[in-house]
Amino acid sequence: MNSTEEAEIFNNPIYPEVESSPELSGLQSLLQRLDKLIKYAISILQAQKKEDGKPEQPPWLQTGELSLEQTSITIPANSLLGWLQKKFNLSIFDWDILIIALAPELDRYYENVYAYLQDNMAQKRPTIDFVLNLLCSNIYEKLLRRQHFTTSAPLIKHRLLHVTSESNNSTLLSHHLILDSQLLRLLLNQPGLEPRLTSCCQLLEPKQFSETLSLKADVQTALKTIVTEDWQKQQPLLLYFQGSDRPGKRGTAQTLAQTLGVDLLIADLGKMLEDKTSFEEKLQLVWREAWFFRHLLYVENFDILYREEYKFLYQAFVTELEKNRGITIIAGVENWRPTATGAKGLITVPFTAPESKQRQVSWRTHLQALEINIEEKELDILSDRFILTQAQIANAVATAYNTTRWQSSTIKSDLDSATGDSEKSQQSFVNLCSAARAQSGHDLAALARKIEAKSTWNDIVLQPNQLRQLQDICKEAEYRNLVHHKWGFADKLSLGKGINVLFSGSPGTGKTMAAEVIAHHLQLDLLKIDLSQIVNKYIGETEKNLNRIFTAATNSNAILLFDEADALFGKRSEVQDARDRYANIQVGYLLQKMEEYEGIGILTTNFRNNIDEAFERRLRFMLDFPLPDVKNRRLIWQKIFPKNAPCSPNLDLEFLAQNFEITGAEIRNIALSAAFLAADDGGMIEMVHLFRAMRREYQKTGKILRDKDLGKYVDLR
Repeated sequence: MNSTEEAEIFNNPIYPEVESSPELSGLQSLLQRLDKLIKYAISILQAQKKEDGKPEQPPWLQTGELSLEQTSITIPANSLLGWLQKKFNLSIFDWDILIIALAPELDRYYENVYAYLQDNMAQKRPTIDFVLNLLCSNIYEKLLRRQHFTTSAPLIKHRLLHVTSESNNSTLLSHHLILDSQLLRLLLNQPGLEPRLTSCCQLLEPKQFSETLSLKADVQTALKTIVTEDWQKQQPLLLYFQGSDRPGKRGTAQTLAQTLGVDLLIADLGKMLEDKTSFEEKLQLVWREAWFFRHLLYVENFDILYREEYKFLYQAFVTELEKNRGITIIAGVENWRPTATGAKGLITVPFTAPESKQRQVSWRTHLQALEINIEEKELDILSDRFILTQAQIANAVATAYNTTRWQSSTIKSDLDSATGDSEKSQQSFVNLCSAARAQSGHDLAALARKIEAKSTWNDIVLQPNQLRQLQDICKEAEYRNLVHHKWGFADKLSLGKGINVLFSGSPGTGKTMAAEVIAHHLQLDLLKIDLSQIVNKYIGETEKNLNRIFTAATNSNAILLFDEADALFGKRSEVQDARDRYANIQVGYLLQKMEEYEGIGILTTNFRNNIDEAFERRLRFMLDFPLPDVKNRRLIWQKIFPKNAPCSPNLDLEFLAQNFEITGAEIRNIALSAAFLAADDGGMIEMVHLFRAMRREYQKTGKILRDKDLGKYVDLR
């Protein structure tokens, strides 16, 4: 660098507008002090160069002619710098370090100065060596001041300053100093979201949440009061929003932020855990972002930290929670698990599903807005049967509305000419039920198989007693809200508000079809869980699997069909060994979870005798499905063929019913196979096709279709 270039750099005024810039007013005195130190160092270096040429050691090391004491400053306690100084226990020397690191962020002029003083034009950022040379008057002070760059020093410990190196083998003195971007934004009063948090956080402006039914009015008032009081006092407060109503929880947080007049900072723990290595750093950044910029902090998806693989990160979260300096709202589905440290004074705010009356108001409001007309009875069914949040109801109505429009467009001529107003209303109700079912149960998708419930009362053939019991199950579901809530029976029951059912009988006798009929009648989803896949030989694993199912089913609005209950049930009244005792525990746990579940839970078993009497007493309904008698087999044969199936008038269904003791499922399989055989053989279903299909069905179960069984049709074998 020649003398002309030097003159251009060092005669350039530094921040002439600082005086009138309120954003930098707190930094002004520190920057002026830095300028004096730099000018003095430059003058010493230039003088040394003129005398001796390039110096062999730092000639601009202070010799007492200009000491820090001569440029000492006082930071006002009521300023931002004073606040930071108190909160992080910063010394004036720490502030000098920060200002040296900050200066190149304010003006690139400092980059050229630093490069010149470090005799390296590529060295535009300050090093520790540069800082010590500039601020220390002798070698002893330099050694003493190295403590400001250790891991326990305030600047490094609180990550206000980052020390970086281009090489792992470089000395401490050669490390570069970079001011933390979060602190930089605070000092310069720059709004927005910290760039390192954009992948896992979002910043929402204060907004009044439109839905107000997620919490009762008195709870909302209490929340606003306590949050406002603690915010004004700058007093820490922890709130836990518990429940599955995610939109309601987030909306309530938005309303609280609007009450305080601040932005809402939302941190998603699920996204933060995508990179486990940076989780702890991001935790600190999140809390400091809310603290520095006065945001209301909302941490969602907290339940993910309860997983076994995240137990160490859970401890990191609790540790950071101990440092909570403002108001933090944590949101999760599961109940809060108290810890010895980290969450003192936490208040749990439950976000339960709105009551039936509240749901009815919401359904009515959204239906009227879209001019959808349904009967009052149908409105009662929607509000009683589907336990949905306000947001889910709004979504269901909008989906049903568009579905009906789509149907009207695709079959418009048929609807206009053949469909009356009552049928259109019924179609709207069906679409509303379908849309309501689609709003929940997604968490069960990986744990259960959804069965399309197509069977109706006209399809199933049962004895009158079994049929009445199925109808009684439906009636209990229909009048659940009336009996439990309006009549007050729910206040008398701690458990048992749901409907627990046992279907027993041989395979193919109609157990699954009966569940379908119930689901179709009630317009609810039917989810089938294979218990043989849930039971685990390792102690405790079966209970974990069951807990996952019932946790996911809490707001599924579905009928749970537990198939193959024989895998779990056994006659264990006499405990012979540890396995018997554990089997009892598993069965007891399943029944306990079924009692806690407020929907319909159905168990199916092939062997009722395997179930202990003590377990039977905990079930509301027990239905046996015997093999169909002649009369019922005749009805099944008559109903099994669709209207459009080309059946020969010579089909002797009476003969089939009288001579073949088979189940309804076997009759269905035979009819279907015969239809395919007929399709390949001319298109008419004849007795010969039925016998061929029956022989195949017998072979599947190891039975033999004998000639004498065919009677007068022996020639068709």
